[in-house]
Amino acid sequence: MAIDRVLSFVEEKEVVQLTRDLVRIPSVFRPGTPDGNEERVARFVADILRQMGLSVFYEEAAPGRPNVIAVYDSGKPGKTLLFEGHTDVVTEGDKEKWSYDPYGGTIDGGRIYGRGSCDTKGNLAAAICAVKAIQRSGTAFSGKILLCIPCDEEGMMIGIKDFIRRGWAKGVDGAIICEPEENQICITQKGAMRAILKTYGKMAHGAMPLTGINPNTRMARLLVALERLEKEEKERLGEHPMLGWPSITPTIVQAPVKGEPQINVVPDQCMTTLDIRTVPGQEHDWLRQRMEAILQQLAAEDKDFQGTLEFIEERPWTVTPKEDEVVQAVAESYRAVTNREPVFNGVPGATDGTFLHMAGIPIVTTGAGDRHIPHHVDEFVDIGQLVETTRLFAGAALRFLRN
Repeated sequence: MAIDRVLSFVEEKEVVQLTRDLVRIPSVFRPGTPDGNEERVARFVADILRQMGLSVFYEEAAPGRPNVIAVYDSGKPGKTLLFEGHTDVVTEGDKEKWSYDPYGGTIDGGRIYGRGSCDTKGNLAAAICAVKAIQRSGTAFSGKILLCIPCDEEGMMIGIKDFIRRGWAKGVDGAIICEPEENQICITQKGAMRAILKTYGKMAHGAMPLTGINPNTRMARLLVALERLEKEEKERLGEHPMLGWPSITPTIVQAPVKGEPQINVVPDQCMTTLDIRTVPGQEHDWLRQRMEAILQQLAAEDKDFQGTLEFIEERPWTVTPKEDEVVQAVAESYRAVTNREPVFNGVPGATDGTFLHMAGIPIVTTGAGDRHIPHHVDEFVDIGQLVETTRLFAGAALRFLRN
């Protein structure tokens, strides 16, 4: 079968070397520092794609933070398949805690170590090498393969938002989000809401707290009430079979918000950030209203309670039916590559695919890498699984775009 023939053109050395090259280019977003963003790795990738003969577009989502878009056009009318894999990585943290150079791309025990090897430079390399294998095989297909390689997936996802704003998502029929999922086929993912809570008080001496108003105790009441709301939502929805439990998680607690903290001073303000993760069946507007009602109730119970709730980011949960063409293409390819039945699962966090889903594109998330390894010290990707992913991507593309 012509589609299966292309798998023999996947070269292990090629995908391993490209992964190592990408890892060796640090792409943590560090404003104001030389090479402190994704620009170097984006230029490196753009050069490779041009050498492949693809139509390449280099677009800045923000100064020094570019997206790279490449088009492989069959010359025949047909569907468009999108591969998406970001260039940014999270900080390496304390380098002394690493057993390997976080930007060395070290090979040891059948693994490639380094920041981004798993999330998600290995999978970006797999997508590029999958296109190379299709080119080398000369296998005919219809339509287009679109490579979207955006910045800032680990932050506010400005890269994919810019990609959509410029109109690139129009006409895309399906998307494969290249993220570390152990080559499981993820057809649903959690939504996310990010919020800032503030409670307001009046400064006072710690020895005479009644002369002030303590925002910390008010914040404590608010957080306990939100914990009750989380428990209610868990009881109402149950544990999702692929995504687990919904959650409302306080992440940063800070008081005072400005100025130096002091142990014998009641601060005038307290701030808490919330990382809220939602599952299918949770409506974000309803959840927002419930949280605002909690603030109103606390204010009714305490004349000195003043609090605000500001939502700074929202990403809805997504579901793609198993019957969708892009899901079926990946599943068929998985069977051909591994001789096993695919495992369907969900993504516990949000991805750039969230916004592609909002743009009306069916998405499936899959790729090499232990899903628990991203952001850890000594991050790694298994070479055997990475090669399997490259074959999976190549086969899925040809199945989706078959003549």
